[in-house]
Amino acid sequence: MITEQQLPLFANGLNLTEKELLACQNLAKALPNVNHRARAALAGHRSSNIKGRGMEFAEVRHYQQGDDVRSIDWRVTARTGKPHTKLFVEERERPILLFVDFSHSQFFGSQLLLQSVQTAHIAATLGWQAIQHGDRLGALVATETEHVELKPKSRRHGILQLISTLNELHQHQLDNIDDEDYQPDHVFNACMRLKRLAKPGSLVWIVSDGQNFTPECVAPLTELKRHCEVKAFLVTDPLRTGELPLPKQFSLPIKQGKHKTVLTRHSYQEWLSSEQQKRQQFLSIMQQIHVYPNIIDAGKKLSEQLEHLRQ
Repeated sequence: MITEQQLPLFANGLNLTEKELLACQNLAKALPNVNHRARAALAGHRSSNIKGRGMEFAEVRHYQQGDDVRSIDWRVTARTGKPHTKLFVEERERPILLFVDFSHSQFFGSQLLLQSVQTAHIAATLGWQAIQHGDRLGALVATETEHVELKPKSRRHGILQLISTLNELHQHQLDNIDDEDYQPDHVFNACMRLKRLAKPGSLVWIVSDGQNFTPECVAPLTELKRHCEVKAFLVTDPLRTGELPLPKQFSLPIKQGKHKTVLTRHSYQEWLSSEQQKRQQFLSIMQQIHVYPNIIDAGKKLSEQLEHLRQ
């Protein structure tokens, strides 16, 4: 039996709440401050040392010949009796884009959390980390019936729009778990949209169970990889990986999206083989674009797996 002490803060493992995603800020603080390699000239995690007329105020100094008169600080000039100029540091925020897969296959869990809940925890933690680094945060959240695009925003605006969207779409997917009206190639279509959405120099995180990625996804992801840095997480479940201890004889009803079945000792091995093939196909697709996903288990709290977020 799972106790509240085993569950992440404010989580019940099934329903997603804004409180538990806000609490992921604490996980982000435990991650190291790692700079990722930028692919565009104006991309980066920190403000540049170039001073000029920009977004972030740096200092006031004495007016020098050639300074833009529009930058004169008239209050300091009046107070001191000598002309002073405002200097600004040019801000160079790097866009961070999260591709969050909320397909119905993710709404599966055998031990602690639904894979979809763990996916949301990963996305929120990465989002909080981006905000802490001063980057702009955006996302593409994909389901079978819709793709919600969040354009990169700075500071808390970016993380708050992400948390709100994750919470709303997760509940919508739970409420419509038996819906049969969906596009079978929805992840491929999301990859095509992701390619158009990501600006050169962006860091793109893919968070998925990999079940709906097809070989057709390689082409748009390859093009995406040409001008962006791409990283990925594969979210698993202990029953789907064969790591959950089971009795010699059992009859276990399961539901994957709208599909229901009963697993027995005999049928489990065949089902497990099918699950492994789906994961392997996703890993193969990622390898073709030279991306090597970190694996996160939905049967454990994310706080116990932070070493996989540090890579």
